[in-house]
Amino acid sequence: MADTPKNTINSSSALDKLRQLIQLQESRPDHPLPTERELCEQYGVGRREIRRALDVLEEEGRIWRKQGKGTFVGPAAPVQPLVLQDLPQQSNLLEVMEARIQLEPGLARLAALRASNEQIALIKRLLERMQGITPGDDDQHELWDSAFHRAIAEAAGNRLMLGLFDAIDAIRREPSWQHLRILARTPARLDNYDHHHQRLVRHISARQSLEAAAAMREHLLTLQQALIEAIRYGEEASQ
Repeated sequence: MADTPKNTINSSSALDKLRQLIQLQESRPDHPLPTERELCEQYGVGRREIRRALDVLEEEGRIWRKQGKGTFVGPAAPVQPLVLQDLPQQSNLLEVMEARIQLEPGLARLAALRASNEQIALIKRLLERMQGITPGDDDQHELWDSAFHRAIAEAAGNRLMLGLFDAIDAIRREPSWQHLRILARTPARLDNYDHHHQRLVRHISARQSLEAAAAMREHLLTLQQALIEAIRYGEEASQ
């Protein structure tokens, strides 16, 4: 079977679908998940995207693999997000950034106060995975960057806020906006974002809640400005 995806679904979208599957199968931990080939067929996605999504879930401790036996659901997440219905389906990237700026500094503050040692270790591992991404691999960047921010949101220990984070992040990753997200990334900006992420990890690890919130806010404001410039560039190019 070819690994070419049947549609434009990316690794982040595959990860969302696998998270839903894991929640449904948590009551049957001894029953393996479908094989990679079956998951590809079920979700209409390439094997590369499935493998990348499974890598994130394994790093998070949601699944474990045994050669010759399959992939199994691991311990349940310490905090499960609420399923929020009827959220606005139409938005734009600037509205998404405004929402993130309001929500995520608070999540970073709570994470610094509440994160377990295991959660802090996970956040550090996800940062390392981001730092090892091949330059120009936008699919990988979005996958691990989203996982990093979600790990901070989960470490905050608030189900409602985690559900809001997931809803906002799903809107942020709208495929039709992907070209703008790519335009907003330059090597210099990515280096700056890495510096922001390192500061976040340092403050959360040190239980410095106010500093963690400030670092997250600075990071998101920088992202917002980059997106504004990308949108302006896109509008000028279309004229």
